[in-house]
Amino acid sequence: MTYQEVLETARTCIGSYCKACPVCNGKACGKQIPGPGSKGMGDTAIRNFDAWKKIRINLDTIAENCDPDISFDFFGRKMALPVFAGPVGAVNLHYGDKYNDVEYNNILVPACADNGIMAFTGDGTNAAVMQAATSAIKVAGGVGVPTVKPWDVNTLAEKFALVKESDCIAVAMDIDAAGLPFLQNLTPPAGSKTVDELAELVSNLGDKPFIVKGVMTVAGALKAKKAGARGIVVSNHGGRVLDQCPATAEVLRGIVEAVGDDMMILVDGGIRDGVDIFKALALGADAVIIARPYVTAVYGGEAEGVKTYTQKLIGELKDTMRMCGAATLEDICPEMLFNKGEVCW
Repeated sequence: MTYQEVLETARTCIGSYCKACPVCNGKACGKQIPGPGSKGMGDTAIRNFDAWKKIRINLDTIAENCDPDISFDFFGRKMALPVFAGPVGAVNLHYGDKYNDVEYNNILVPACADNGIMAFTGDGTNAAVMQAATSAIKVAGGVGVPTVKPWDVNTLAEKFALVKESDCIAVAMDIDAAGLPFLQNLTPPAGSKTVDELAELVSNLGDKPFIVKGVMTVAGALKAKKAGARGIVVSNHGGRVLDQCPATAEVLRGIVEAVGDDMMILVDGGIRDGVDIFKALALGADAVIIARPYVTAVYGGEAEGVKTYTQKLIGELKDTMRMCGAATLEDICPEMLFNKGEVCW
């Protein structure tokens, strides 16, 4: 199966909101929720994509000819490459009725594990969403990261009980989901969390790593560190929760300089190919999360679609590393970016 075939098939069944575009840049699906779009005009999602494309890389092939090593260690679990599928919940609401959350996770989670990567799974107002996600992760031997939304205390207790049963490698909270309109003024309630509230969640998890998703400032990163988080995701929720935000590529390096020696740093938002992955690693990220294209991969080819897209990323990342003189992920550095990756608009 080719990636073009994945896209063509997805367009026949992915619902009316997502267009399964040749390049997922946020332009065709903006201004709409439900769907993969956003609150407001959707300019943050577009800016996420555009910012990565404005970063240029330095070609340098005066180096040893080799097959680059792109393996990645995630809290003791070796992965084939530093890529995670992103968390998506309520797929039948956002992407049509071909799959429900049980069916979607039962495809995505094992397909990611089979291809040497891992899925962050989604959450939603329907309790069955988290139940489906954690069940799929448990069946896959714990290879996955359940992502819990910032619910009230009682709901979080129920969610984290499921998380513990899944035997997952790590757990995340997408704290930025507090801005999603369909989570506000609903039951169960969701909203922002204080450092102390996050610290209590961390203490209840024991040794299991806790990752805070939705950090966009140095101050936010330092708060997550103070709470005891082992990792963060530099993310603005795919540009879905607030217009006029900076792109993740614009803030990543400053956050890395502040906490990169103390925490694992992941980044998402508009990353679409292996060249983007290279740029994110050169700016200091440990790994990336890619959400919408993996949804398209599932709708366009199920497990084979996930394999096709993942293999595409592997080929692109390795090719970029060869052309820039990087034999391992550790070799990738800011000097491999033109002007060290500063985004100029």
